[in-house]
Amino acid sequence: MTNSTQTSYSSGRPTLSSARFYPPAASLGLAAPLLAALIAGFLYPVSRLVALSFSGGSLDHFRRIFTEPLHLGVLLSTIEVAFVVAISSLVLGFPVAYLMARLRKGLAMAVAACVFIPLWTSVLIRSYAWVVLLQRNGIVNELLLGMGVTEGPLKLIYTQSAVILAMTHVLMPFMILPIYSALRALPPDYIRAARNLGAGPVRAFVAVTLPLSLPGVFAGSVMCFVLALGFYITPALVGGPGSMLMATLIGQQTTVLLDWPFAAALSTMLLAVTLLFVLLFRRTLSLSKGLNSVH
Repeated sequence: MTNSTQTSYSSGRPTLSSARFYPPAASLGLAAPLLAALIAGFLYPVSRLVALSFSGGSLDHFRRIFTEPLHLGVLLSTIEVAFVVAISSLVLGFPVAYLMARLRKGLAMAVAACVFIPLWTSVLIRSYAWVVLLQRNGIVNELLLGMGVTEGPLKLIYTQSAVILAMTHVLMPFMILPIYSALRALPPDYIRAARNLGAGPVRAFVAVTLPLSLPGVFAGSVMCFVLALGFYITPALVGGPGSMLMATLIGQQTTVLLDWPFAAALSTMLLAVTLLFVLLFRRTLSLSKGLNSVH
Protein backbone atom coordinates (compact mmCIF):
# COMPACT_ATOMS: atom_id res chain seq x y z
CA MET A 1 0.00 0.00 0.00
CA THR A 2 1.44 3.37 -0.98
CA ASN A 3 1.77 6.32 1.37
CA SER A 4 -0.86 8.33 -0.53
CA THR A 5 -3.47 5.62 -0.09
CA GLN A 6 -2.46 4.42 3.34
CA THR A 7 -5.47 4.10 5.64
CA SER A 8 -5.98 3.94 9.37
CA TYR A 9 -8.48 1.65 11.07
CA SER A 10 -7.89 2.80 14.64
CA SER A 11 -11.27 4.56 14.77
CA GLY A 12 -13.19 1.66 13.23
CA ARG A 13 -13.40 3.19 9.73
CA PRO A 14 -10.80 3.76 7.01
CA THR A 15 -9.39 7.28 6.82
CA LEU A 16 -6.81 8.61 4.41
CA SER A 17 -3.51 9.69 5.90
CA SER A 18 -3.41 13.18 4.40
CA ALA A 19 -0.21 14.01 6.29
CA ARG A 20 1.72 11.83 3.82
CA PHE A 21 0.41 13.47 0.66
CA TYR A 22 3.20 16.07 0.39
CA PRO A 23 6.70 16.22 1.88
CA PRO A 24 7.50 19.22 4.15
CA ALA A 25 9.44 21.03 1.42
CA ALA A 26 6.55 20.75 -1.02
CA SER A 27 4.05 21.86 1.62
CA LEU A 28 6.19 24.89 2.40
CA GLY A 29 6.43 25.69 -1.30
CA LEU A 30 2.65 25.53 -1.69
CA ALA A 31 2.14 27.79 1.32
CA ALA A 32 4.87 30.25 0.30
CA PRO A 33 2.65 32.47 -1.93
CA LEU A 34 0.05 32.79 0.84
CA LEU A 35 2.73 33.58 3.42
CA ALA A 36 4.30 36.16 1.11
CA ALA A 37 0.92 37.81 0.52
CA LEU A 38 0.24 37.82 4.27
CA ILE A 39 3.59 39.44 5.05
CA ALA A 40 3.41 41.99 2.23
CA GLY A 41 -0.25 42.85 2.58
CA PHE A 42 -0.76 42.69 6.35
CA LEU A 43 2.24 42.18 8.63
CA TYR A 44 4.52 44.74 6.99
CA PRO A 45 1.93 47.56 6.77
CA VAL A 46 0.73 46.95 10.33
CA SER A 47 4.29 46.92 11.68
CA ARG A 48 5.04 50.18 9.85
CA LEU A 49 1.83 51.67 11.23
CA VAL A 50 2.71 50.71 14.80
CA ALA A 51 6.27 52.00 14.36
CA LEU A 52 4.95 55.32 13.04
CA SER A 53 2.70 55.71 16.09
CA PHE A 54 5.85 55.59 18.28
CA SER A 55 7.71 58.14 16.13
CA GLY A 56 10.43 59.87 18.13
CA GLY A 57 10.46 57.04 20.66
CA SER A 58 7.80 58.67 22.83
CA LEU A 59 4.22 58.01 23.86
CA ASP A 60 3.04 61.57 23.23
CA HIS A 61 0.54 60.58 20.56
CA PHE A 62 -1.05 57.98 22.83
CA ARG A 63 -1.18 60.50 25.70
CA ARG A 64 -3.19 62.81 23.44
CA ILE A 65 -5.83 60.11 23.01
CA PHE A 66 -6.43 59.85 26.76
CA THR A 67 -5.85 63.48 27.75
CA GLU A 68 -7.98 65.20 25.11
CA PRO A 69 -11.71 64.59 25.79
CA LEU A 70 -12.64 64.62 22.10
CA HIS A 71 -10.41 61.70 21.12
CA LEU A 72 -11.26 59.59 24.17
CA GLY A 73 -14.95 60.32 23.66
CA VAL A 74 -14.76 59.20 20.03
CA LEU A 75 -13.04 55.96 21.07
CA LEU A 76 -15.67 55.18 23.72
CA SER A 77 -18.48 56.14 21.34
CA THR A 78 -17.07 53.80 18.70
CA ILE A 79 -17.00 50.89 21.15
CA GLU A 80 -20.52 51.68 22.30
CA VAL A 81 -21.90 51.87 18.76
CA ALA A 82 -20.14 48.64 17.77
CA PHE A 83 -21.56 46.87 20.82
CA VAL A 84 -25.10 48.11 20.15
CA VAL A 85 -24.83 47.13 16.47
CA ALA A 86 -23.66 43.62 17.40
CA ILE A 87 -26.53 43.19 19.88
CA SER A 88 -29.08 44.58 17.40
CA SER A 89 -27.79 42.29 14.65
CA LEU A 90 -28.08 39.33 17.02
CA VAL A 91 -31.63 40.17 18.13
CA LEU A 92 -32.83 40.72 14.56
CA GLY A 93 -30.68 38.10 12.86
CA PHE A 94 -31.20 35.08 15.11
CA PRO A 95 -34.91 34.64 14.21
CA VAL A 96 -34.05 34.90 10.51
CA ALA A 97 -31.31 32.27 10.84
CA TYR A 98 -33.64 30.03 12.86
CA LEU A 99 -36.32 30.39 10.19
CA MET A 100 -33.85 29.55 7.42
CA ALA A 101 -32.71 26.43 9.28
CA ARG A 102 -36.26 25.17 9.90
CA LEU A 103 -37.97 25.95 6.59
CA ARG A 104 -38.19 23.57 3.68
CA LYS A 105 -35.57 23.84 0.98
CA GLY A 106 -37.53 26.06 -1.41
CA LEU A 107 -38.67 28.56 1.20
CA ALA A 108 -35.27 28.49 2.89
CA MET A 109 -33.62 29.41 -0.43
CA ALA A 110 -36.03 32.33 -0.82
CA VAL A 111 -35.16 33.65 2.65
CA ALA A 112 -31.45 33.05 1.97
CA ALA A 113 -31.74 35.10 -1.23
CA CYS A 114 -33.09 38.02 0.80
CA VAL A 115 -30.01 37.71 3.02
CA PHE A 116 -27.46 37.31 0.22
CA ILE A 117 -28.74 39.99 -2.16
CA PRO A 118 -27.66 42.88 0.14
CA LEU A 119 -24.16 41.39 0.23
CA TRP A 120 -23.99 41.77 -3.54
CA THR A 121 -24.82 45.47 -3.26
CA SER A 122 -22.20 48.10 -2.51
CA VAL A 123 -22.10 49.44 1.04
CA LEU A 124 -22.07 52.93 -0.46
CA ILE A 125 -25.35 52.31 -2.26
CA ARG A 126 -27.00 50.84 0.82
CA SER A 127 -25.85 53.79 2.92
CA TYR A 128 -27.22 56.26 0.39
CA ALA A 129 -30.50 54.35 0.45
CA TRP A 130 -30.78 55.08 4.18
CA VAL A 131 -30.11 58.75 3.48
CA VAL A 132 -33.04 58.75 1.05
CA LEU A 133 -35.25 57.00 3.58
CA LEU A 134 -34.40 59.09 6.63
CA GLN A 135 -33.83 62.60 5.24
CA ARG A 136 -36.14 65.47 6.14
CA ASN A 137 -38.30 65.00 3.05
CA GLY A 138 -37.63 61.28 2.86
CA ILE A 139 -39.98 58.35 2.65
CA VAL A 140 -40.17 57.74 6.40
CA ASN A 141 -41.05 61.34 7.27
CA GLU A 142 -43.61 61.51 4.46
CA LEU A 143 -45.19 58.30 5.70
CA LEU A 144 -45.37 59.57 9.29
CA LEU A 145 -46.87 62.89 8.16
CA GLY A 146 -49.38 61.12 5.92
CA MET A 147 -50.52 58.89 8.79
CA GLY A 148 -50.82 61.88 11.12
CA VAL A 149 -48.28 60.48 13.57
CA THR A 150 -46.25 63.69 13.58
CA GLU A 151 -47.07 67.32 12.83
CA GLY A 152 -43.72 68.05 11.19
CA PRO A 153 -40.67 66.26 9.81
CA LEU A 154 -38.54 64.51 12.40
CA LYS A 155 -34.76 64.69 12.50
CA LEU A 156 -33.97 61.11 11.60
CA ILE A 157 -30.80 61.56 9.56
CA TYR A 158 -27.40 62.63 10.96
CA THR A 159 -28.04 61.08 14.36
CA GLN A 160 -26.43 58.26 16.32
CA SER A 161 -29.62 56.22 16.03
CA ALA A 162 -29.52 56.50 12.24
CA VAL A 163 -25.90 55.29 12.25
CA ILE A 164 -26.79 52.26 14.39
CA LEU A 165 -29.81 51.45 12.21
CA ALA A 166 -27.87 51.66 8.95
CA MET A 167 -24.86 49.72 10.28
CA THR A 168 -27.12 47.00 11.66
CA HIS A 169 -28.75 46.62 8.25
CA VAL A 170 -25.37 46.38 6.52
CA LEU A 171 -23.81 43.93 9.00
CA MET A 172 -26.79 41.69 9.74
CA PRO A 173 -25.87 39.08 7.06
CA PHE A 174 -22.57 38.52 8.87
CA MET A 175 -24.60 37.56 11.94
CA ILE A 176 -27.21 35.47 10.16
CA LEU A 177 -24.89 33.19 8.19
CA PRO A 178 -22.77 31.82 11.10
CA ILE A 179 -25.88 31.24 13.23
CA TYR A 180 -27.62 29.54 10.31
CA SER A 181 -24.60 27.28 9.80
CA ALA A 182 -24.63 26.27 13.49
CA LEU A 183 -28.39 25.65 13.52
CA ARG A 184 -28.27 23.75 10.25
CA ALA A 185 -25.70 21.35 11.71
CA LEU A 186 -27.90 20.68 14.74
CA PRO A 187 -29.43 17.16 14.42
CA PRO A 188 -33.24 17.30 14.66
CA ASP A 189 -33.13 14.17 16.83
CA TYR A 190 -31.96 16.34 19.76
CA ILE A 191 -35.12 18.44 19.64
CA ARG A 192 -37.33 15.39 19.27
CA ALA A 193 -35.59 13.73 22.23
CA ALA A 194 -36.17 16.81 24.38
CA ARG A 195 -39.84 16.93 23.37
CA ASN A 196 -40.24 13.21 24.12
CA LEU A 197 -38.79 13.78 27.58
CA GLY A 198 -41.52 16.30 28.33
CA ALA A 199 -39.92 19.61 27.35
CA GLY A 200 -42.15 22.14 25.66
CA PRO A 201 -41.09 24.13 22.59
CA VAL A 202 -39.69 26.99 24.66
CA ARG A 203 -37.84 24.69 27.08
CA ALA A 204 -36.41 22.64 24.19
CA PHE A 205 -35.20 25.82 22.51
CA VAL A 206 -33.60 27.21 25.68
CA ALA A 207 -32.06 23.91 26.83
CA VAL A 208 -30.99 22.44 23.47
CA THR A 209 -31.10 24.77 20.48
CA LEU A 210 -29.72 27.93 22.04
CA PRO A 211 -26.66 26.39 23.78
CA LEU A 212 -25.69 24.42 20.67
CA SER A 213 -25.99 27.55 18.51
CA LEU A 214 -23.59 29.57 20.69
CA PRO A 215 -20.54 28.98 18.44
CA GLY A 216 -22.43 30.60 15.58
CA VAL A 217 -23.66 33.38 17.86
CA PHE A 218 -20.14 34.16 19.05
CA ALA A 219 -18.70 34.01 15.52
CA GLY A 220 -21.37 36.38 14.19
CA SER A 221 -21.00 38.71 17.17
CA VAL A 222 -17.23 38.92 16.72
CA MET A 223 -17.52 39.66 13.01
CA CYS A 224 -20.21 42.32 13.49
CA PHE A 225 -18.40 43.96 16.39
CA VAL A 226 -15.00 44.02 14.67
CA LEU A 227 -16.41 45.27 11.38
CA ALA A 228 -18.45 47.94 13.19
CA LEU A 229 -15.32 49.23 14.95
CA GLY A 230 -13.72 50.12 11.63
CA PHE A 231 -16.79 51.27 9.68
CA TYR A 232 -16.18 54.45 7.70
CA ILE A 233 -18.64 54.98 4.82
CA THR A 234 -21.94 54.47 6.64
CA PRO A 235 -21.19 56.71 9.68
CA ALA A 236 -19.80 59.42 7.37
CA LEU A 237 -22.91 59.47 5.16
CA VAL A 238 -25.70 58.72 7.65
CA GLY A 239 -24.20 60.23 10.81
CA GLY A 240 -22.59 63.35 9.41
CA PRO A 241 -20.14 65.47 11.40
CA GLY A 242 -22.18 65.15 14.58
CA SER A 243 -21.64 61.39 14.83
CA MET A 244 -17.91 60.85 14.51
CA LEU A 245 -16.41 57.39 14.98
CA MET A 246 -12.76 56.30 15.07
CA ALA A 247 -12.54 55.55 11.35
CA THR A 248 -13.88 59.01 10.52
CA LEU A 249 -11.46 60.61 12.99
CA ILE A 250 -8.51 58.72 11.51
CA GLY A 251 -9.53 59.77 8.02
CA GLN A 252 -9.75 63.37 9.17
CA GLN A 253 -6.25 63.23 10.67
CA THR A 254 -4.76 61.81 7.46
CA THR A 255 -6.60 63.78 4.75
CA VAL A 256 -7.35 67.13 6.43
CA LEU A 257 -4.80 67.69 9.20
CA LEU A 258 -2.06 65.51 7.63
CA ASP A 259 -1.02 64.34 11.09
CA TRP A 260 0.08 60.85 10.12
CA PRO A 261 1.84 59.89 13.40
CA PHE A 262 -1.26 60.72 15.46
CA ALA A 263 -3.46 58.91 12.93
CA ALA A 264 -1.17 55.89 13.29
CA ALA A 265 -1.54 56.08 17.09
CA LEU A 266 -5.33 56.16 16.74
CA SER A 267 -5.19 53.18 14.38
CA THR A 268 -2.91 51.27 16.75
CA MET A 269 -5.26 51.97 19.64
CA LEU A 270 -8.23 50.76 17.58
CA LEU A 271 -6.28 47.63 16.63
CA ALA A 272 -5.46 46.96 20.29
CA VAL A 273 -9.10 47.39 21.30
CA THR A 274 -10.16 45.04 18.52
CA LEU A 275 -7.67 42.34 19.56
CA LEU A 276 -8.70 42.73 23.21
CA PHE A 277 -12.37 42.18 22.46
CA VAL A 278 -11.63 39.26 20.14
CA LEU A 279 -9.66 37.59 22.95
CA LEU A 280 -12.52 38.26 25.36
CA PHE A 281 -15.00 36.72 22.92
CA ARG A 282 -12.79 33.66 22.50
CA ARG A 283 -12.42 33.34 26.28
CA THR A 284 -16.17 33.59 26.74
CA LEU A 285 -16.75 30.96 24.08
CA SER A 286 -14.27 28.58 25.71
CA LEU A 287 -15.99 29.05 29.07
CA SER A 288 -19.34 28.40 27.43
CA LYS A 289 -18.07 25.16 25.94
CA GLY A 290 -16.75 24.14 29.33
CA LEU A 291 -20.06 24.81 31.02
CA ASN A 292 -21.93 22.92 28.33
CA SER A 293 -19.60 19.95 28.71
CA VAL A 294 -20.24 19.90 32.45
CA HIS A 295 -23.98 19.69 31.91
